[in-house]
Amino acid sequence: MNLRQIEVFRAVMNTGSFTRAAELLHVSQPGISRMMRHLEVQLGVTLFERNHGRVAATPEAHALHVEVERAYRGMETVQDFARQLREGAKTVLRIVTSPNLGLDVLPSAVVELTRRYPAARIWMDVQQRAVQMTDLLVTEQADIGISALALDHPLLDARTVGHWKLVCVMREDHHLATRRVIDIDDVAGEQLIAFHKDTMQGGVIREWLARKGIQPSSAIEVRSGQMACALVANGGGIAFVDDVTARAFASLGLIFRPARETTKFDVYAVLNKERPAPTLAKALCDIVSNRIRGRK
Repeated sequence: MNLRQIEVFRAVMNTGSFTRAAELLHVSQPGISRMMRHLEVQLGVTLFERNHGRVAATPEAHALHVEVERAYRGMETVQDFARQLREGAKTVLRIVTSPNLGLDVLPSAVVELTRRYPAARIWMDVQQRAVQMTDLLVTEQADIGISALALDHPLLDARTVGHWKLVCVMREDHHLATRRVIDIDDVAGEQLIAFHKDTMQGGVIREWLARKGIQPSSAIEVRSGQMACALVANGGGIAFVDDVTARAFASLGLIFRPARETTKFDVYAVLNKERPAPTLAKALCDIVSNRIRGRK
């Protein structure tokens, strides 16, 4: 028996009539009759006694109906399982991210992801160093990385999903707040919160300032944009941080201005080449990309 024969046979048994089965399935009654006769020939068993337009199911038909109903319950279970998969059930997406992206971009993207896949389970972790994130992805302890830094490993595949750039963060009452763009010369003599030399931002900022021989006054040194913004909010000076972090701290009364002549840097979605990308991971990539593009 094929699936169509099973469907028609079940309709006849459940309605007790070829005519009502035809109405239920939106087909002609003669078509139902022909299919049931063909099934009887195929099985070598009489399923229905026909008498002056009436049909009566034989004991063999009733026995077959029991098995058909059991099979349908199994199919409904499969369909329900498929629906759960479509909604993200039975799956866990393990995400690792850079600290700046874990402040706002990724949390908002994950919330959107759970709206699309309400049964999904999400595990998130922030990693300060690229080597730690790389290790989690290579050893398959994480499914996807959303990283502000390039992760260089032969087993990893990185896709650019956006960009970040340096901006100058300050309090609203700072005298540079009237500027639309911050030039290198503007920071001369300012109390600048510095980044440690072994951080990516620290290297970028030092190179940028060194082009014009600027040696800013820096009494405080940090390793993260979050800490720099917190210090700015408390009157510690100004800081150059990535625009992703700056936007996340706007609620503290901080403003930021673009820095002239600075380079854009990529934001990556990183996956392990040895594993097919989960559906949730693909969806997250698209959401993160839209989130970053939407932040002007």
